[in-house]
Amino acid sequence: MPNVFDYLAWRGDLTFAQSPFNEADSLILCRLAYIPFDGIAPASFVQAIPLADAAARCLHGAPPQSAIPLPAEAGAPQEGSAEPPRRFRLADDARLLAALATSRRFCNARLSGYVNLFDPAAEKQFSALTILLEGELPYVAFRGTDGTLVGWKEDFNMSFLTVVPAQKEAVQYLCAASDFLCGRLRVGGHSKGGNLAVYASAFCGEEIQSRIESVYNHDGPGFLSEVVTREGFQRILGRVHTFVPQSSVVGMLLQHEEGCAIVHSTNTWLLQHDLYSWETACNGLVFTEARTRSSRFIDSTLKAWLTQMNPEDRGKLVDGVYTALSASGAVTVADLNRPKTAVSVLREMKKLDEPTKAIIQQAVELLSASARENLPVVLERMRKEKE
Repeated sequence: MPNVFDYLAWRGDLTFAQSPFNEADSLILCRLAYIPFDGIAPASFVQAIPLADAAARCLHGAPPQSAIPLPAEAGAPQEGSAEPPRRFRLADDARLLAALATSRRFCNARLSGYVNLFDPAAEKQFSALTILLEGELPYVAFRGTDGTLVGWKEDFNMSFLTVVPAQKEAVQYLCAASDFLCGRLRVGGHSKGGNLAVYASAFCGEEIQSRIESVYNHDGPGFLSEVVTREGFQRILGRVHTFVPQSSVVGMLLQHEEGCAIVHSTNTWLLQHDLYSWETACNGLVFTEARTRSSRFIDSTLKAWLTQMNPEDRGKLVDGVYTALSASGAVTVADLNRPKTAVSVLREMKKLDEPTKAIIQQAVELLSASARENLPVVLERMRKEKE
């Protein structure tokens, strides 16, 4: 099945004037936000580096060109030295970066305002990038969750907090970017980055909000009901475009006030969260009519489960599990796959205080009960759809 690489083969030789911006372009730019541009793309919005130069440094450790000052801004170029190639989150990221750097559609893009923050004490993981496209609106892209436990802990904090540190950073970032950008702009992200894009666009202020052309949320989680009912959120709602794969799990978490377009993915279940598995056409993404039974079952089960727990207990559950995981010595989610780590986690779980262990046990029982109650409902709904 064709994916973003096929899309670039079909449309990479066309400018945005020849083939207008679409959701596949947004998908690509959101994945670009995962590239480790630390020390390469300027943090300041005053300067920007050509995508081709940034790609050369990331891929080959090539000596960098000077960052290019944006029009009407002064500043001395920043020189750098040769460096080793970067490590990428996914192997396809390097391939994507090389393809973008050689495509007519993206090769003249410039990168600016790169931020990458990681603060375990504050339980904060945040990264963003502003992409200045040739002949198109600038795109503010927010990175999703990395592989660290801290990053995932912040995600789960959204289940009981109306705002987390990364969301605050996202609002500040969008406000700062808009001060340097002229006219209208687009905002987007994948996974938690999609959530950040929507949150920042909702609470950046009415003046900046009026300049936002559209917001793209690619399989990002929703929000608590207290957030979606606020005035700023309601103002931007009509410009939010949410895309989820047919077996979405992450993108269905919490509450989505907006509708979701369902994209066909070639992977199964959680692996569909990978943007490289999303099917593309020559002018965008390939859509399907409905989510799978497993996605709807998990969605209804988790929503029912969360409604049975108050925010305080949700917080104690998340904090308790995180305490055990981090005390085991695990730093990343991948560390949890090691047999020794699993043993350490179980040992640390036993050390938790009795009230916390009781909440965890109750949460497991409620989840099991929610699953038993929701499975017949989902099956009955499917039966009616077939009639």
